[in-house]
Amino acid sequence: MKIAFAGKGGAGKTSMAAWLADHLARLGENVWLVDADTALSLGQASGLERALLPTPLAEREDLVRGLIGQGYMSLTPEVSHLPEELCVPLPLGGAPLANVAPGRKRLLVMGTVGGAGGGCACGANALLKAVLAHLILERKEWVLVDLEAGVEHLGRGTVADVDALVVVSEPSLRGLGVAEEVSRLARGLGLARQALVLNRANADAAPPGHLDLPERLLRVPVLNGLSQRQLASGSVLGLPEDALVNALCAELLRSLGHPQSHPQESEQQPKQRRGAPVVAETPVSRTLA
Repeated sequence: MKIAFAGKGGAGKTSMAAWLADHLARLGENVWLVDADTALSLGQASGLERALLPTPLAEREDLVRGLIGQGYMSLTPEVSHLPEELCVPLPLGGAPLANVAPGRKRLLVMGTVGGAGGGCACGANALLKAVLAHLILERKEWVLVDLEAGVEHLGRGTVADVDALVVVSEPSLRGLGVAEEVSRLARGLGLARQALVLNRANADAAPPGHLDLPERLLRVPVLNGLSQRQLASGSVLGLPEDALVNALCAELLRSLGHPQSHPQESEQQPKQRRGAPVVAETPVSRTLA
């Protein structure tokens, strides 16, 4: 399954992506994490030291020149070898399930997918889109994409072919306004399978009724362990609230129509381009507290 995470900056989408990836790996699944945010913080959130982060793909001018070219550019480069060549492994945040071989977590740092401007930005943009398309359409493993804050990625259609979108927001009108716009743009791309995660929310927090937001709603309370951790570390894994985080991840998967109940469960069919209608699941509204 391929899932994108979007929302206003600081809402917690990177934490959600790191939590879900670790949850899946501890169930025995192999997971690609794609950091497409300008903050480039997914690696640290996943327990990787900043010094070990690779150079973002968008800054690899050697690859842009070699695969995309200059002047007359190739918009369909062969990139199937790049994920393994450019990824870095990520540590598990906790013990895997009993009698389950843990899956691998691998990080690709994309950098900013820039607009079609001058210079090499257009070539880098083409290369990043090609790598994302390869992961989303060709790979049978899990792919989690941490998008740039705001609506830019959705506006460019960069991840139009993912299976689902997780929109993360704090319980504020400004944050939910961004969430509404993200959700609207995604629906315009045919991405109807969406969930809204209200982060740092009270148990009775509910979005205003006039906003057009995803019907599937999950709430995450303030995590004191995370608040303390962030004073000393960028990692969001291995918290005292680990059981609650795992419950959240399991509920999120169910709300997106993928009950991850069996280790080593994998997708059997290659990814198809969007076009077939999405069967709507029953709306979910749960509080994890």
